[in-house]
Amino acid sequence: MGRKPSDSESTRWASLILLLMGLVSCTVVYMFASMALRPTIVSSNLESLAFVGGDLEGESGECCRGIENLELWGAAVKWGSEFKFNSSEECCKACKAMCTGNHGPCLCDSWVFCGNREACGKKFGECWLKKQKDTLAPERQQAGTKVSWTSGLIFGKGEGIVGLETEYGTLHIKLLPDCAPHSVVYILELLGLRHCAGCQFYRAESRGKIWDSKGNHIKDASFGPPFALIQGTLEAKGSPFKHIPTEVCPTIKRGSVAWVGSGPEFFISLANHREWKKSYTVFGSVLPEDMGIAEKIAQLPTKPDVWSNINVSVLEKPVPLLIRRIKKSLES
Repeated sequence: MGRKPSDSESTRWASLILLLMGLVSCTVVYMFASMALRPTIVSSNLESLAFVGGDLEGESGECCRGIENLELWGAAVKWGSEFKFNSSEECCKACKAMCTGNHGPCLCDSWVFCGNREACGKKFGECWLKKQKDTLAPERQQAGTKVSWTSGLIFGKGEGIVGLETEYGTLHIKLLPDCAPHSVVYILELLGLRHCAGCQFYRAESRGKIWDSKGNHIKDASFGPPFALIQGTLEAKGSPFKHIPTEVCPTIKRGSVAWVGSGPEFFISLANHREWKKSYTVFGSVLPEDMGIAEKIAQLPTKPDVWSNINVSVLEKPVPLLIRRIKKSLES
């Protein structure tokens, strides 16, 4: 049976309205999450919190990213002249295959791939698998736009862990160089400075009655405030900060350590925030046994403030932090 023209026209308009309502709803959710994590010292320009959507990469353990125009040095365990692939991801996976974590230290903890066919010439496709003397201070051969190599790090079990030291205890952070290589390079640079003057936590919000002790959202509860996080900055005085590109943005989970926008503001989540829709680069994770320290900081005295029309809780006394090298191997 045919439809009246008016019925067809009404249906098209109804579908269009529903589509627009859906787009507006998604935009509002994202903007709310971004503003909720936005400190007063950040510019009012919303572009500072711009988000390039993430996918499932990082949640399934399949990240394999490196940094272009960087050549890491180190002892070769696989010679690239005899070991070639079509992509840097394949080279990275070959390194990971030698780092299962079941038989002691990783046999490969860094990889170097030549992927620019024109610049590499005969070296195109070469995949060099290497072993660093110190994974927290990898050797660099050269870097810059003229370098045709792409390099990456792999941290095995008990490796790639740094400490955020506070007066309330040390938060041990497992870094994720295969998912957020640019972020991890910055953290390692801070580690090399041997100081982090100006680094601190300045915002603290508990889980309240919204999330349980495992970070799960309680049915029918709101999504904040409080927002179940502690937030601060990792910009050291005297060391200019360069904005970090958006890297892998998985769903924020309890213990996730992520940038607000492109940094240097960051936060540690006390809950699983699926409502934030993969909006933040995650570069590390707090070891589960240290989450009690984060919870302790979240319970410190605060005062109310308003950031972009969002009610937040700011610490009455900021908590200074230092980034420390961990001397002994810890289980990740």
